[in-house]
Amino acid sequence: QVQLVESGGGSVQAGGSLSVSCAVFGYTWSTIYMGWFRQAPGKEREGVAALGIDGSTTYVDSVKGRFTISRDNAKNTLYLQMNSLKPEDTAMYYCASARFRPMRSWDFAGGYNYWGQGTQVTVSS
Repeated sequence: QVQLVESGGGSVQAGGSLSVSCAVFGYTWSTIYMGWFRQAPGKEREGVAALGIDGSTTYVDSVKGRFTISRDNAKNTLYLQMNSLKPEDTAMYYCASARFRPMRSWDFAGGYNYWGQGTQVTVSS
């Protein structure tokens, strides 16, 4: 049984930093493609960042230079470090996993097989 468990998040003022984590259970960690998504109220789920099996990273333009996706193989944990946060970053953040990079696009949510429960990030102005 594959399970993704997120933690972290919280509330911060604009310009601040937060980190969210995603622990992976029941998977061969080194063979999966991981992504972070977010969804704000009334908006569609948006891909934020992805980490390939080869260690390659991809980011949505709005977070480039501010967010960093990484993983700790020893802990089977995925991270998203968020710096210089903006109010528009406010959303529920989800981690997701796929056997391979979705063929349609890295940020195609339908291409991911498993999802975490989400963790809230709120940025105040």
